[in-house]
Amino acid sequence: MFTLTTLVRDAALKLRILVPGPPGAMDEPVAWVHNTELPDPSEYVRERELVLTNGLWAGRTTPAAFVSGVRRANAAGIVFGLRAAVPRTPRGLVAACAEAGLPLLEISAEVPFTAVSEAVAAMYADRRQETLIGMVHRGDALATAISRGAGASGVLDVLRRDHDLPLAVVDRMGRPLAAAGADLDAGQLAAVAAGLTRRPPALEADLGAAGPAALFPVGAVGEDDAALVCLRPLTALDRAEREALEQAARFLSLEVARRQAVQAIEMRFADELLEMVLSGARRAGEVPDRLRAFGVDPGGPLAVCAVAFAGAEAATLDGLAETAGEFLAAEGVPAVVTGGTQDVVVVLSWRRPEGDLVPLAERLTGAVGGRFPGRRPVAGVGGIAAHAAGLRGPLVRARDACRVLRRTRGGPAVRAFAELGTHRLLLGTADPRTLRAFSRDLLAPLREHDARRGGDLEPTLRAFLDHDGQWAVTAAALHVHVNTLRNRLAKVAELTGRDVVRTEDRVDLFLALAADALE
Repeated sequence: MFTLTTLVRDAALKLRILVPGPPGAMDEPVAWVHNTELPDPSEYVRERELVLTNGLWAGRTTPAAFVSGVRRANAAGIVFGLRAAVPRTPRGLVAACAEAGLPLLEISAEVPFTAVSEAVAAMYADRRQETLIGMVHRGDALATAISRGAGASGVLDVLRRDHDLPLAVVDRMGRPLAAAGADLDAGQLAAVAAGLTRRPPALEADLGAAGPAALFPVGAVGEDDAALVCLRPLTALDRAEREALEQAARFLSLEVARRQAVQAIEMRFADELLEMVLSGARRAGEVPDRLRAFGVDPGGPLAVCAVAFAGAEAATLDGLAETAGEFLAAEGVPAVVTGGTQDVVVVLSWRRPEGDLVPLAERLTGAVGGRFPGRRPVAGVGGIAAHAAGLRGPLVRARDACRVLRRTRGGPAVRAFAELGTHRLLLGTADPRTLRAFSRDLLAPLREHDARRGGDLEPTLRAFLDHDGQWAVTAAALHVHVNTLRNRLAKVAELTGRDVVRTEDRVDLFLALAADALE
């Protein structure tokens, strides 16, 4: 756009300011020029256009009415063209513009209105050329930054050379990839991530005290994987700023795609480590070099932890492995993190006491829970291997412990393999459908009886087994007479065909109740 001031500075147009309008009006952007002699041009003049007129409407309307129509259209001002019949701008028009606060310019009779149109077109062409040249130069700078490995931060640095804007790059998991002049807290990062996951993606995100922020989606592989965030409302950005931000977002897509490709390669490289460890002696010789590639000392003590989400939903989600890796990097623990559909496995250097492993895993599940609200992360700890050759045992134990925790309702989120009872490990590795059928068939008669009679057979059985089959202790815990306890358990035997006095029957009942605590 141009301004009235830039037009007046063009000596060839011979423009004279009669009414400058309110302060700053001469420097407001003008959209275009519009030549009209209509008595009321309000329906045809666009907002911020400059009205050119010779006053041929005089006699059909008054200057005040004409100015009112121009004002109603929110035009930028009026240029009155002198002619032989009207050598001076009518005083009524000057007075009406002054009263309305509308800029009024006068153009000599020697200069046709086409000269104004041509001058404006030339200004637009020059401005567009400058914009295109700027985009080319900025594109070269962005391409150079990307090719030299400057990453997302380099892209923001290039942007801020021309536009002093607070900027950040945030991925769809709410992780900051780069920032320049913007410091987003956890809530603001989450708001950006939520905007990205909407369909279609949001153009703005409400950042609370920081107000609305403009979002420019960054696509990498078929979807919006990140956003270029500008801590300004979209409406507060001018055209040049929006074009620059959109251009930068396109270059950022290259950087995000590169990062994803690197992560995919690293993840595949890490996944192969598990195959090597589980293959035993056949590929044992490859394990040390693979650990060294991730900065993990294969000759020192190594620990293994498996992480997943409990419940019937997916055991893992996109971003779980990255979250675990970021947490361990922040803790300063060299580690290899592998992602799969059933769990995420972490192999880490560990020269601290073994008892410190569970607290570390608890902090890890806390970090994962913060990144994935509404999910319940669990972690199984498999113990420590003296060196790389002994990794297979801790790996298997960590995954088994994690599998048990996934299928257990409630309880601790982190357990070491050694803390799990043998029966829990056996149940955790059994086929879930078989377990459900076994538990349902055995306990169904008790539950039907309790539901019909309002009885306490199942709670009584649980209390008896919890107190290791001690009659007096169980009766005291239930606040009933021992004979009442014997009568209830006799009814249990009648309904289930399992007598709590017999060891094998007691084991069946115990396992049925334990399996019921699983999913």
